[in-house]
Amino acid sequence: MTTTAFTGIGWHGHWIAPEAPPQPQSEITFGGDIPPHAFSRVQYRRSFDLDEVPASAPARLTADSRYVLFVNGAEVGRGPIRSQPRRLRYDEYDIAPFLAQGRNTISVLVTYYGHANAFWQPAPASGGLGTDALLVFEAKLGSELLVSDTSWKVHRSEAWKAFEQADIDGVPVESLDARLLPSDWTDSSFDDTSWVDATVVATSHIGGFARSQPPTDPYGALLERGIGALAGPIVSATSLSDSSTRDRPGEWSTDHPSDRVRQVLDAAVPAVPSTLPVNAKLTPGTLQHISVDFGRITAGFVEVELDAPAGTFVELHYREYSFDSGVALMSAPRTSGRYITRGTDDTYSALELNGLRYLHLVIHAEAEAEIAVRAIRVREFSYPWQGEAFFRSNDDEINALYTAGRRTVAMNSFDAFTDCPTREQRAWVGDGVVHQMVHLTTNADWRLARNYITLGDSPRADHMLPMSVVGEIEAGGATTIPDWSLHWIHGVHNLMMFEGATDELLAVLPTVEKVLRWYEPYVDEHGTISDVPEWNLVDWASVFSTGRSSILTALWARGLAEYAEICEIIGNAASARWARAHWTAAQKGFEDFWDEARGTYVDHFVDGERMPAASQAAGATAIVSGLAPRERWSRVIDTITNPETLVVRSWIGGNDGGYDMQKMGDQARGIQTTDWDVDREVVLAEPFFSYVIHDAVAEAGRGGDLVTLVRRWSQFLVDGYDTFGECWGWGTPVHGWSSTPTRDLVSYVLGVRPDAPGYTRARVAPAPGPLTELAGSVPTPHGTISVALRDGEATVDSPVPFTFVDAAGRERDLEAGEHRVAFA
Repeated sequence: MTTTAFTGIGWHGHWIAPEAPPQPQSEITFGGDIPPHAFSRVQYRRSFDLDEVPASAPARLTADSRYVLFVNGAEVGRGPIRSQPRRLRYDEYDIAPFLAQGRNTISVLVTYYGHANAFWQPAPASGGLGTDALLVFEAKLGSELLVSDTSWKVHRSEAWKAFEQADIDGVPVESLDARLLPSDWTDSSFDDTSWVDATVVATSHIGGFARSQPPTDPYGALLERGIGALAGPIVSATSLSDSSTRDRPGEWSTDHPSDRVRQVLDAAVPAVPSTLPVNAKLTPGTLQHISVDFGRITAGFVEVELDAPAGTFVELHYREYSFDSGVALMSAPRTSGRYITRGTDDTYSALELNGLRYLHLVIHAEAEAEIAVRAIRVREFSYPWQGEAFFRSNDDEINALYTAGRRTVAMNSFDAFTDCPTREQRAWVGDGVVHQMVHLTTNADWRLARNYITLGDSPRADHMLPMSVVGEIEAGGATTIPDWSLHWIHGVHNLMMFEGATDELLAVLPTVEKVLRWYEPYVDEHGTISDVPEWNLVDWASVFSTGRSSILTALWARGLAEYAEICEIIGNAASARWARAHWTAAQKGFEDFWDEARGTYVDHFVDGERMPAASQAAGATAIVSGLAPRERWSRVIDTITNPETLVVRSWIGGNDGGYDMQKMGDQARGIQTTDWDVDREVVLAEPFFSYVIHDAVAEAGRGGDLVTLVRRWSQFLVDGYDTFGECWGWGTPVHGWSSTPTRDLVSYVLGVRPDAPGYTRARVAPAPGPLTELAGSVPTPHGTISVALRDGEATVDSPVPFTFVDAAGRERDLEAGEHRVAFA
């Protein structure tokens, strides 16, 4: 990809569509009067001749909603990345390597989702713009421009359909009838004379002047992609089993492929180990069931190669865990697909990205059919890691945890940070702060970490951020998780420390202040936060945030302090004073939450009465916000990390590994039942909020304790899984928000952190705890910082000046370069 060949915001290419959109009811319109088209996939083609292939051929394009670009039958790229529709992104490629002398064809498959899903939301209609599968394209072919216009051929395909989504389903479930899709439609030799000419679509709103070339409403100025290209290896199955040809278990209960596969799985017919190819003879009323285990979670595009007569059905169902008929659908979503064979050249390649470990295929036909399944694989498609960052110690368990955190975040790093690839793929505003910290400490490419902040900067009319951005949640504008925005603010502060006061950071500061000011009506007479509406999640753990809340107060105060620090650095004295004043008032009132007998802070007050429940979250946020006096910090850490009094409780999680619908319903009705000793026991944070707990441990000078604390995450690394799960004992097995051990091992155990904005100065303070050897490499904007610790001596090679802190807490200021210093 390149971003240098085109200048200016004006495009030569036109927005094109498969047909003319409906006409507005009035010639004078403000837009929004044309309903969106239903789910559709549209094929575009443009053929042309070249006397010679140019050395470079820059091309750029975007589409509403998604595209796949082919040149002479070869896939070039996919996009655009997720964004709010008025901040639509485009992609740029050099297509010269795909061109040939003579006849060439550019083909683009455009998907229009029609209705908002987990990662896309429709643009507000503006004439025909924002209502259908639109494409804009332009390329420089030597001295000539090739642009999208009426010379393109187009066909609205009937080959694909999408199933309705339910519950928290995030990924669209697609069905492809390959009988309606010529296998060679992207080749130059394909005859597209039966296709129609593309239609140029122009604005129709008053003041739009019928403009058809970007920038246009409702997309505005098209923006550069801003992140790297996604890619990944081909992943093959580690094991395969075949339950042999057998009778269908009655009539199909529904038309949904996931339901059909579950119906087969419920029949519980034993399977035996097998290998590819799998050959079978089918008759009407029989089926073949193949189960695939990829050995660990993978995420990308499922591909299946097979030989079968036209009209053979292949039902696919993707699972993160092995099948258990007793697990509710909400805990085992209906991620799946369907392929109907064309009879020749049958390779199913999913257009929708899915995460999975297990794949079930149920193959059936309405007539006798001999089939051969030749290949089953996943083409991984995630954000790449760059640089040479690593962490290594003398403890294999600790090393495995570092690697698992990287893998977990990698499987949730696509065009945005997602919660999990196997269920939702939503870009939750709070979750992503953990992904961001893992990227900043392990990946030399920080563009996705930066995009987390840019994407999240999409406030509602009341200035609070949606709990998840770009998708049906943001589009609906309904309930949010207010404290998720406070984690996003922490991500803004992270960028300040790692990258400095960049233009991208300065652009989001007004939103930071407005989010913090959103809480002002809920500041009580004590200066603390009370009675905040909406969903104050905090964590999946059983923490209390109702009434007068210590946790919400402290998270807000952390945001105030971080915002004040940024404002002081950039010279915004007025906003800094405002934030500091609120922080000071909160500190005075926060003292009410202190429980001297227990040595920590309680969760909340109700109707003026201090309630006894105390969580790790309450004690940790008191430290990271600075509201707790420093002399209490170590005592608080003793209390909230004491294994004798810690209990695992969740308002949401069940005992069967999934969501507990009764608990969820009770919470919605305001029922929170305690079954632990609230006067003595402390509720353990779930993996997400553990990043705050571990920040507090390190801030209290107890970084070495993290070596012991992170071992709890080893419970996830069993049965082949090499990623971290969502929660203790339940949830998905690959949740990005659970990956704090990787960040902890770099920032607090190896001890490398920025000590000034933009990493212009570093702090190297190893805290090995029981470890005897440490080594690692950490990315910065100025180069890599390398640290090795062994036999009481540390070797540090840094491109920037740094402060080294030895085991006794003594500090030494050192210049850039390589140094050997005593640690013990």
